[in-house]
Amino acid sequence: MGKRQKEGILPFKVVQGDAALVARGGLVLPYEFARSLKLPRVIDEELPRPGSGRGYRPSAFVMPMVLMLHGGGKKLEDLREVKGEKSLRELLEMDGLPVSCTVGDWLRRMGEDGEGLAGLGRVNRHVVTETIRRDKGKGYTLDVDASIIEAEKEEAKFTYKGGKGYQPQMGFVFELGLILEDDFREGNVPAQADAVGFLRRCFQAMPGGKYIEYVRVDSAYYQAEVMNLCFDEGKLFTITADKDGAVMEAIRSISDWRPYKANREIGETVHTMNKTKEAFRLVVQRWPKLQAELFDVSPYCYHAIATNREEEAEEVVRIHNKRGELENYIKELKDGFGMEWMPCGETYANAVFFRIGVIAYNLFQAMKVLALPPWYRSSTILPRKDGEVEAVSGSCRGDQARTPGATEAGSTPGEGVAVSEVSLQV
Repeated sequence: MGKRQKEGILPFKVVQGDAALVARGGLVLPYEFARSLKLPRVIDEELPRPGSGRGYRPSAFVMPMVLMLHGGGKKLEDLREVKGEKSLRELLEMDGLPVSCTVGDWLRRMGEDGEGLAGLGRVNRHVVTETIRRDKGKGYTLDVDASIIEAEKEEAKFTYKGGKGYQPQMGFVFELGLILEDDFREGNVPAQADAVGFLRRCFQAMPGGKYIEYVRVDSAYYQAEVMNLCFDEGKLFTITADKDGAVMEAIRSISDWRPYKANREIGETVHTMNKTKEAFRLVVQRWPKLQAELFDVSPYCYHAIATNREEEAEEVVRIHNKRGELENYIKELKDGFGMEWMPCGETYANAVFFRIGVIAYNLFQAMKVLALPPWYRSSTILPRKDGEVEAVSGSCRGDQARTPGATEAGSTPGEGVAVSEVSLQV
């Protein structure tokens, strides 16, 4: 047993030194993980280079924004927090950082001709590919949804909710929480626009040997072209059906209703649309209306799912309802990574900022999948009342974060190695 300290005397001395303190040491982990994925190098390769040899590299703009979003920042002015962390910048070897107004100009340049936005799309695909190809799964679920970002910008258009803003569409790999593809749209662009094109881009974004097995979407995608694409590509699908005249007529033809949950009943029928290549199932729930409606004499409310799955109707509903988890992913992107607010007046510049937010979000998801213990999979990053964030990246030490699936020379597959030692072959 060591020497007992005198009461009221601390077991250490407080001395003044020249060493600077690091207030945001937790940001070292996402940066080190990004380097293990060779993210800064990929950014410099995929984005347009500066016009002069004295300009900042693209990674000098993107990586500080990624760290700023990981640390709870939302506005470009918050980059000053990273820039002011001299010890952190020395630790990360980030010598010079552009000021916030320079970053704003860069966002506009990257978005104006579309080259920078396309390059960031390739950067995001790199992060997604490097994550998915290390996962043990083969077939995955694709969830697609749009979300409104309110913005009182002069260029912003009115959304269907009545306010001005934007309505980006995102395709998520459900099992990993990754954003496979994003499309930053004006607020007045309907969610059903370019549905087939967006799905094709999601399918093509999957790395070799991995594929989308199941497509799960809402009624915006209740389109014959979407179903034909799934039939042609051999994808399973469940789509919330529009209760149009043809669907309601099909529902009225159902005679075999059976008890489901609480006051609900369930039934099904076979349906087709004018332009669908094959027929599909309609799995329908109904429940009594609480109050009669003036122009609808039916005593029931209905919810219908169009599908080519072969499970029992109850199982189809259960699988389709897992789509509700998507709201948590979107909430984490918007609230946890600051994507509920856009910094620029120009839509094309905000599209660039949003895609950087997607990369930051995906980097965090990749870190949970590849570099943290399995129980972190359900952890999220959300803001606290004081404006900071509750972040997994800030609550664990680098020597504790280990990758269950990554390997390096001399290590056994599945054994796990420290983040700083991970060899992620690109």
